[in-house]
Amino acid sequence: MGTPASPLGEYLRARRAATSPEDVGVRSLTRRRVPGLRRDEVARLAGISQEYYLRLEQGRDRTPSDQVLQALGRAFRLDDAGRQHMVRLSTAQPSDIAAAEAAVSTEAMAAILDSWANTPAYIINSRHEVVLSNALARWVVPLGLEVGRSIPEVVFTYPEVRALPTWQDLADRTARRMRFYGDPYDERLHTTAARLCALDPVFRDLWERHEVDPYYDGDVRPFIDGYGQVPLRHQTFVVPNTPGYLLCAYHAVPGSASAEALAHLGRRIASETAYA
Repeated sequence: MGTPASPLGEYLRARRAATSPEDVGVRSLTRRRVPGLRRDEVARLAGISQEYYLRLEQGRDRTPSDQVLQALGRAFRLDDAGRQHMVRLSTAQPSDIAAAEAAVSTEAMAAILDSWANTPAYIINSRHEVVLSNALARWVVPLGLEVGRSIPEVVFTYPEVRALPTWQDLADRTARRMRFYGDPYDERLHTTAARLCALDPVFRDLWERHEVDPYYDGDVRPFIDGYGQVPLRHQTFVVPNTPGYLLCAYHAVPGSASAEALAHLGRRIASETAYA
């Protein structure tokens, strides 16, 4: 599983295979050999010729107009995230991602994270590898937020994570976010995905569907040793002047038991650091 010759073509093939004819109002008069839509059905739904759609899937045409992309989005009933992803794939170009990441200076970012004594915060790259994390984040999520850790590998290969009752939802979100934020020409992304596909049929199924999910905000309930489940809110920001880095922070409602737990934990970490 290497870098795709045509990221857009690969995406269109995957969405065509995953789209149920009944879900888009297509009735079959003959028996289907495989699930999903036929190329002529997609073309008809999008209002384009079958030959042109075939060229898009095969990568022989890589510059569809905005109108064509919008029509394909409607044909596949894509949500906003799916349409954003498809548009980005249509304009993606190979680049030296390793060089871009090596050029990022992280000293200032690390100082900012460390100054947030009561806010668990971390920075990940487009492959969902942890670039930076503060001490509170590493305490709140001890398995996944050590610097250098690959969050997808933690989710899909750590037995203690797979044992979580929410693992299926976590696995689904992780694969979707790898797709949404990952650079389609990133060899390291595809190497990680190939390794996880070989290890885990669940990941392979999720990855091959090409479904996406942005990581904006939401609720989490991490189990923190000594504090139990602590309800928190997470928020994600794009770090400017980086090749797709994301700043993720957890916060609690002021005055809540969760805020008190984070403040107490922050003081505990500061005390242990002072005596280290």
